This record gives sequence, C-alpha cells and structure tokens, in this order.
Amino acid sequence: MFRSISQDIRSAFNYGNMVVKLLIINISVFVVTALIGAFAPGFYHTSILPYLALPGDVSTLMYRPWTLLTHMFLHQGVWHLAGNMIILYWMGNIAGDLLGDRKILPVYILGGLVGAIFYLISYQLMPSIGSYALGASAAALAVTFMAVAIAPDYIVHLILVGAVKIKYIGLAIFLLDIIGSAGSANAGGHLAHLGGTLFGLLFVGLLRNGTDLSAIFYKKDTSSRRKNPNLRIAHKSENNKKAQSQTKTSDSISEVDRILEKIKRQGYESLTDEEKEVLYKASKS
Repeated sequence: MFRSISQDIRSAFNYGNMVVKLLIINISVFVVTALIGAFAPGFYHTSILPYLALPGDVSTLMYRPWTLLTHMFLHQGVWHLAGNMIILYWMGNIAGDLLGDRKILPVYILGGLVGAIFYLISYQLMPSIGSYALGASAAALAVTFMAVAIAPDYIVHLILVGAVKIKYIGLAIFLLDIIGSAGSANAGGHLAHLGGTLFGLLFVGLLRNGTDLSAIFYKKDTSSRRKNPNLRIAHKSENNKKAQSQTKTSDSISEVDRILEKIKRQGYESLTDEEKEVLYKASKS
C-alpha cells in the first residue's frame, strides 16, 4: 500500500503543475514535522521549530538566514495547513491558467519573502506580536491576488453561496487581514499576509507595464545567438515567411488580449472551448 501511495505522489509531482508540486512539498513537510512533534515534542520545539520558523529577532535571523525560505513551507496544525493549501490550489490554478505555470513559483517565493519583511518590521515595532512566524499564508495570498488582479471578474462557485467574482473574495480576505493586524493575537501574521497581498497586486501591475519579476528565476536561452553574426542576405521568399510568422504572432497576442478582456467582463465560464484552448496554449508558450 505504502509503495503504491509513494508512486502516486511521485507521479503527481513529476507530471503535475507547479501548484500541485507546492502542495506536495507543503503537505510532506507538515507530515514529517507533525510526526516529530507528536512523538518527540521536546526535540521538535527545541531543535526543529526554531531552525525552520522565521525569528522576529534580526540578530537571530543573521545566524539562520535560510528561515526566510523554510518558514513558508512550515505549518502548525491541520487547519492552518488546510486553509493555505485550499486557497493556493484554488487561486493558483486560476493564475496559472491565465498567466502561465512558470509565474507560480516566483510569485509564491517572492510573496513569501515580502511577507517575511513585513513581519520583521512589525516585530521591531511591536515585539509582543510573537517571536517567530511560519506558514505559507503570505506566499499563497501573493498567488491569490495575482489571480484577482489579472481577472477580478472571474467567477467561481462557492458552496452555500453560489457564483462569486474573485474580486469579492479578495476584498474579504484583505479586510479580515486589516482588522486582524490591529491588536489581535496574530497581528504579525496578518501583517505578513498584507505583504503577500500587496506583492501579488504589484507583480501584475509591473507585468502590465512590461516588467516581469519572475524572469529572475529563469535563465534566458542565448544558445541560438551568435556572438559575431555574419551579414546574410535574405531572399524575398524568406522575408515573406518571416513577415507571415510575425503576423501570426501578432494575431495570437491580440486574440489572447481579447480573451482576457472577455474574462474580466463576463468571467472564465463565458469562454468557448476554442477560446479556452487558445488561452491554454498561450499559457504554455
């Protein structure tokens, strides 16, 4: 049985999109740390948690800089994990469909880092908010608000509620974090959430202006470029082919823009199968 489960997990990780990979990593880390915490609580709280969670004290952070990354994969309790993974799966797939799978990991990591900065600043001002931070909330909310910013009128169906545009889900989350940051027991966490939220919005704003922050995660392919290209005369037929190719590319971009605009106005469900296929192919290019 365990071998079969392990094979299923490996298959899902190898062939799933980035959202699935992040879910598997987060859940795996939770299972391991939860088991250690259950059977060796003293060891977990003295030798595991302090070295994976993000310390609010900057002098401690200097000796544990890796916690800027590890804290966003660490959760305390099943409901903490479930809440973050549900919204990551839900909104992450929307964002991946609209902007491409390659945007998910960079936004998750960068959003988590911005959330960490918000927590660290708030801890210096309010040391009573908690001595360490953990959880994927800021990272997941960065992905969430990337989806909200790119397609605010995208419609989802909620149990007991019905059809809701994701901009209203985003607004509810934002207001809850604003309220929670004002003196609640988890004020530092809510401030970190706001950091992830603002990064998701900023990412899309910069992307619309031609700046893709996710590009720093991927090397540009320069293998086909020549350091000293020779002057070459192109025949008329070659020029015609090049012009036709450029025309097709321009038409494809225009079609994707039209589809995104339709999503904003009428929601994703209004798309035809052909339009969904065009959007899917564009997200993979």
